Amino acid sequence: MPEPTRGPLAGIRVVDLTAMVMGPYCTQIMADMGADVIKVEPPQGDNTRFISVGPVSGMSGVFVNVNRGKRSVVLDLRSDDGVTAMRTLIQRADVFIHSMRSKAIAKLGFGYDDVAAVNPSIVYTNCYGYGRRGPEHDRPAYDDTIQAECGIPAVQRQLTGEADYVGTIMADKVAGLTALYATMMALFHRERTGEGQEVEVAMFETMASFMLVEHANGAMFDPPLGPAVYPRTVAPNRRPYRTKDGYVAVLIYNDKHWNAFIAAVQPPWATDLYATLEARAHQIDAVYGLVAQTLAERTTDEWLDLFRELEIPAARLNTPDDLFDDPHLNAVGLFETIDTPHGKVTFPGVPTWFSRTPGHVRGPAPELGADTAAVLEELGLTAKQVG
Repeated sequence: MPEPTRGPLAGIRVVDLTAMVMGPYCTQIMADMGADVIKVEPPQGDNTRFISVGPVSGMSGVFVNVNRGKRSVVLDLRSDDGVTAMRTLIQRADVFIHSMRSKAIAKLGFGYDDVAAVNPSIVYTNCYGYGRRGPEHDRPAYDDTIQAECGIPAVQRQLTGEADYVGTIMADKVAGLTALYATMMALFHRERTGEGQEVEVAMFETMASFMLVEHANGAMFDPPLGPAVYPRTVAPNRRPYRTKDGYVAVLIYNDKHWNAFIAAVQPPWATDLYATLEARAHQIDAVYGLVAQTLAERTTDEWLDLFRELEIPAARLNTPDDLFDDPHLNAVGLFETIDTPHGKVTFPGVPTWFSRTPGHVRGPAPELGADTAAVLEELGLTAKQVG
């Protein structure tokens, strides 16, 4: 059972029929912020329980992270008893969120109209691959396929010569964050008006919008002023710079930083040709190449010391393992270590800060069905009544 609620969403109950990462990441943040998230799983459990390493079968690291602080209820929604229990749960919920395709959720009898008939004030969030108004609405989708369709591998190819996915499940997580803010907006509307509503968040539309923030660029205008690409981010020389003993990441971008760097280092290639941000932007790959020549002449620590003195944003290269020991992250208390039935687990915790209603990791991820009896009892039902 998660710890007593605190946080800005204390008192909000979420019925969570999501699986894998997009939806569970959204509801994980809700749980961290105090919501009572009831994860409804089929008898076999969420597939994410089994996709990476874990201390026991069914408790993989990915699952444990994105389902922390939730309660697990096993219901067979293809049975009359399971449907009855779900409807009773919906009556007392503020949010209903799922990640099934539209035909599948409708076939189970839990489309928006069905749920709103039981609880008209509920916020009902659909997490889809593709929006229902388009021709692809019932196609299955995963992070890799959405990355491909929104142009990420094509952009990577401009950088490396090969079409590559980025090394994180970006589409799942960006779409999960989008589902979170969309649900919160609908809850805010309900708070002001009492009206529930249906919300739809689709991975493809979300990632197309995300990619085109900067890459729309010249293609936005009529007539187009250039292709849909932001040149700086696809410059072949845009990469961490090699130093004498490793790498350093730095962007010497605006005129203040550029002038400070040139004055301190006095590289032989410094001319008026690169004197302004506009001039550098039009030849950004050449600029990256020139800076690379200079940064190879000193060690990483020497450059980091200089850039800190000049107040130029710079960083050393970390691995994901390094983050657990990062002095800044530990100073701000990002990581939370809690006891679980399978030993201590250190979670990357809540990255936001609230002066009055802070969130926190409320507890471990639930074992499959661990809370079925307790939740049914809250609803006035028993496990026997639902099979």
